[in-house]
Amino acid sequence: QVQLVESGGGLVQAGGSLRLSCAASGRTFSNYAMGWFRQAPGKPREFVARISESGGIRDFADSVKGRFTISRDNTKNTVSLQMNGLNPEDTAVYYCAADPFYDDLLRASAVSYWGEGTLVTVSS
Repeated sequence: QVQLVESGGGLVQAGGSLRLSCAASGRTFSNYAMGWFRQAPGKPREFVARISESGGIRDFADSVKGRFTISRDNTKNTVSLQMNGLNPEDTAVYYCAADPFYDDLLRASAVSYWGEGTLVTVSS
């Protein structure tokens, strides 16, 4: 089992920034690709960003490309999502995700482990 705990959510004005963090425990962190998904009210959970086990490969949803960055620290078992240029459409619960397979982190239905989520609210 992999346990994931997110932090860093909150209320921010449009154009602002937030940094989300996810702390992992339970298994060898560097064996897992990591990602972030989000779910707005009434909408399905959607892919936001992912990063490979070593951190050398990263991928982003088109809606956040150029505004969000993802990073990981395998010595601290953490993954972070830096969100800049936030807009109200980014309002959602953000979930940290872990999977042994990088490709599985594109689809919520394929993800092995989830955190409980952290709420990000962007006001206009």
